[in-house]
Amino acid sequence: MDYTSFEVFKQYMSRYVKLTDEELERIKEVCTYKKLRKQQYLLQEGDVWKLHVFIVNGCLRTYSIDEKGEEHIVGFGIDNWWVGDRESLKSGKPSNFNIDAVNKSEVILITDRDFNKLCEEIPAFNEMINTILDRSFIVAQRRILSFISHSAEEKYLAFFEMYPKFATCIPKNMIASFLGITRETLSRIRTSSAMK
Repeated sequence: MDYTSFEVFKQYMSRYVKLTDEELERIKEVCTYKKLRKQQYLLQEGDVWKLHVFIVNGCLRTYSIDEKGEEHIVGFGIDNWWVGDRESLKSGKPSNFNIDAVNKSEVILITDRDFNKLCEEIPAFNEMINTILDRSFIVAQRRILSFISHSAEEKYLAFFEMYPKFATCIPKNMIASFLGITRETLSRIRTSSAMK
């Protein structure tokens, strides 16, 4: 386990809960460190997802590819975020998604079995995970509402207001895919916003 990466993870956890040295050591025991090259897969469509992944640094994306070969990005993850396919993890069924690195990234992997043991053995860790899941659910609801009720420009502005760091690490074509708009529409919105 990479010491610096675990320190990042430790600081992240300390924002949510207080853990003893013994509990932190137990968590560290089950963590695996992994470096990802740009465009390296963490998950490919058709595989079963069996991990919980914390992003130490970098940027990852979750996406599917339709019959026409077009990408549909459903989510991004940056430093101090979690990434994965919860449906595949819980059902044991093959994933409909790909997860890869947008740029060079470092992640911490925990197998689902070890993760569940941590939740059972360390109440504070379980409390932290429940808080994170609640927040994720709220964000997902807001994104659905934005998609059905906001204009392309409103979606773009809300995206960068919520995630300013994404502007620097995500290519424009990926942002357009995530927002469900064409790259041309995105360029028009960016030009229009810059002129205001």
